[in-house]
Amino acid sequence: MKHVLITGGNKGIGLETTKMMLQLGYKVTVVARNGSTVRELKNCDFIEYDLRNIGGIAALVDSLDRIDVLINNSGIMNTCPYNDYPDEDKDNLLKTNLEAPVELMTAVSKQMVQHKAGRIVNNASIAGQIGHPDIWYGISKAGLINATKSFAKLLGSQGIQVNAVAPGPVETDMLGTIPDFRKEAVLRSVYTARFAHADEVAKAMVWLATDCPTYINGICIDINNGAFPR
Repeated sequence: MKHVLITGGNKGIGLETTKMMLQLGYKVTVVARNGSTVRELKNCDFIEYDLRNIGGIAALVDSLDRIDVLINNSGIMNTCPYNDYPDEDKDNLLKTNLEAPVELMTAVSKQMVQHKAGRIVNNASIAGQIGHPDIWYGISKAGLINATKSFAKLLGSQGIQVNAVAPGPVETDMLGTIPDFRKEAVLRSVYTARFAHADEVAKAMVWLATDCPTYINGICIDINNGAFPR
């Protein structure tokens, strides 16, 4: 049974991804701070862990069975103004959104290289492509997109695929942090006048994690319904 590690796999996009990977027959390990939604799922292990603890990530990975797939889904967003951004909020965001995924990719790739196989999927954001009022959120997601491409370049010749998705606003708890005027602007900019559903993003991530051709490597799939056509 193949093994997938999913950060933030306990809610929203992450929980949908967890359920889909279980349906495909994977053993799932969810890393999050709350496991109430996944504790009873068959073939799903929960590890309570704060990803801001960057120094403990390598040991965490070493404690697990072989990881065939890593899905970096966990992320946070603040509502701090760019010119009055508390250092603690910035530090927590960068650790969670960027430093932890990079450390996880570094740790997991060691065993993937040994087996000449593995898939990594990162949940980035349209914010990393077009900017964002939470400047450090946008910066972190732009960094994650770049890290995706960098790790694909480093690991692609070893049989490892590293890809990302960049969704626009999704109907999850995070949507509640967005002011109404910005929500209305998003709805005007997309083709179907609605936000993405969590399962739509999860399906794209699961495809990258399982069935996408091996020649697809180092790419970022836009999931924005025309808000940022390229």
